Amino acid sequence: MTRRVLLTALLTAGLLTGACSPDEYVAPPPTQRTEVADPAVAAETVAALQDDIDDPGALARLGADDDAAQLLAAVSRNATGLRLSDVTLRYITETGRTSGADAWDGLVAVTWRVEGFDEASARAEVPVSFADGGSRIAGIGADGARLPLWLTGPLVVRRVPGAVVAAAEPAGEIDRYARLARRAVAATRPLLGGRAGVVVEVPADAAAVDRTLGVQPGQYSAIAAVTAPVDGSQAPGSPVHVFVNRTVFDALDPTAAQVVMTHEAVHAVTGAALVQGAPLWLVEGFADYVALRDVDLPVSRTAAQVIKQVKRGGVPAALPADTDFDPTATHLGAVYEAAWQVCVVIVEHGGEGALVALYRRVLGGADVATALRAEAGWTEAELTAAWQARLALLAGVQK
Repeated sequence: MTRRVLLTALLTAGLLTGACSPDEYVAPPPTQRTEVADPAVAAETVAALQDDIDDPGALARLGADDDAAQLLAAVSRNATGLRLSDVTLRYITETGRTSGADAWDGLVAVTWRVEGFDEASARAEVPVSFADGGSRIAGIGADGARLPLWLTGPLVVRRVPGAVVAAAEPAGEIDRYARLARRAVAATRPLLGGRAGVVVEVPADAAAVDRTLGVQPGQYSAIAAVTAPVDGSQAPGSPVHVFVNRTVFDALDPTAAQVVMTHEAVHAVTGAALVQGAPLWLVEGFADYVALRDVDLPVSRTAAQVIKQVKRGGVPAALPADTDFDPTATHLGAVYEAAWQVCVVIVEHGGEGALVALYRRVLGGADVATALRAEAGWTEAELTAAWQARLALLAGVQK
């Protein structure tokens, strides 16, 4: 599968936004079977975990020790707080021996859905450590394995109109995240309409974000937020949530934090993380357009990086290519500002309705050139020329 990482950056302006990252989860293959594994007992334990998911006390009694009991009780409270539905757990197989004479590691298939927000259930294969012949659970998760946030430990949950926010403890900023999410959803509605809301997940730190998304350590360490399919699936209707990297996000000023959250809300409510083939200048530029639409800052600040780049090297020869959005590339902030300005030019030419219609048609699978002609009356060459002229004007240089 071709992997697309959708990042946004407004670094000079102090507005660091996030990412959309569809990433397919592949469970580790089972290792050699062990003599101590008892699939029947483990299956019964997992079935009890599912049956009593809303009973913290019952789940705690399945824990092999105090730490495991506390974790399982927290899992139950998380499921209740998030109003999870369609929760199923099924023992699959053992993956190897762990500590203890009658203990082993295995895989458990888990499904879940946030009621009222997710259209379909997310699915994951979660490493679980069994003890006491499989009748107890010693731990959930393993190094390098994707682990849904609600299975990692205690969460604090806030519900506001249009959003639900779940943050790992300690969750001192939970009310701030909730306010930003509410305003973000509200900001999408004048252009996008609808009643769609967002689920915002806030892992404990940057490393926990990587674990929740099942990516390489450090991949999102410098990113404030990521919008991604919850389980990495590309299937239509798969749940898409916003994941906040509090290590970066909490340092943002109020305006920057709101831009981040609104940008990510656009990705989430429009399902951009599940779309393949739409050019990133449109996907990211549109999200920035909505996020910056009501921000009272001069363009000299919000487009400072691309202005500086144009002053130094002249106007770009072409619209930003998907490869320009590589998170390891230099001048990434300028790329996103340039994409935003493409959308600004479309609005100046044809109005916001034209931009929204173009965005919707392209995300729906339409050819960009055809949709651009139909909605804005432009060829791609005409759009490029108008965009180049705007960048030259902003930078005070000759085109």
